[in-house]
Amino acid sequence: MRNRILDSAREMGVHLTDEQAEKFVRYHEMLISANKQMNLTRVPDDVIEAADRNYLDSLNAVKHLSGVQTLIDVGAGAGLPGIPIAIACPHIRVTLLDALQKRVGFLQSVIDALDLNAEAIHARAEDAARKPELRDAFDVATARAVAEMNVLSEWLLPFVKPEGRMLALKGPNAEEELARAENALSQLNGEALSVHPAPVPGRDWDHKIIEIKKTAPTPERYPRRASAIEKKPL
Repeated sequence: MRNRILDSAREMGVHLTDEQAEKFVRYHEMLISANKQMNLTRVPDDVIEAADRNYLDSLNAVKHLSGVQTLIDVGAGAGLPGIPIAIACPHIRVTLLDALQKRVGFLQSVIDALDLNAEAIHARAEDAARKPELRDAFDVATARAVAEMNVLSEWLLPFVKPEGRMLALKGPNAEEELARAENALSQLNGEALSVHPAPVPGRDWDHKIIEIKKTAPTPERYPRRASAIEKKPL
């Protein structure tokens, strides 16, 4: 796994040290162990597939983080993409937000074991985004496999500072999701910048990253309660 991550990341334009590659191996071991007690994420038995599907796929976000100092991973779950970003970009202060205490406990154990420049917070996104220290506060907010764009935008954009960005790691239907989120982005002061390809060497997965710019502070009424966000997306 170590060599796969080093070589493929380099091919993707992400240059890792041997120490960083070892941190990915340790993270993988901790994830497998924790997955036996709680269902964090699907971890393929094949270590190469696990490296590709979970860690290298997450590293596609790194090329879009130039100049970024603060990042929040909303609905962090097992720590994807936040932990890989924290490993690859130690200069970025990464906040991992999740609504389940058990997952937050796991994330904090990884942060401590790998000595990452990160913190894990236990809160629901719609509640956390009302806290002054988190609202309109981050250079970038990101998420992977959390929700459709019209829902995800209301969970992520309130954390982003004006002129900051939202990066949504998506599959092959990214453009269609973005089209359905047009009204949500308008309401939340988001402007679509681009849909980037997110390839992993040797894989034919059609993964993409949607990049959204925050043009102004979050309107006071957002985010709404979770039930409203999910039942009546913008």
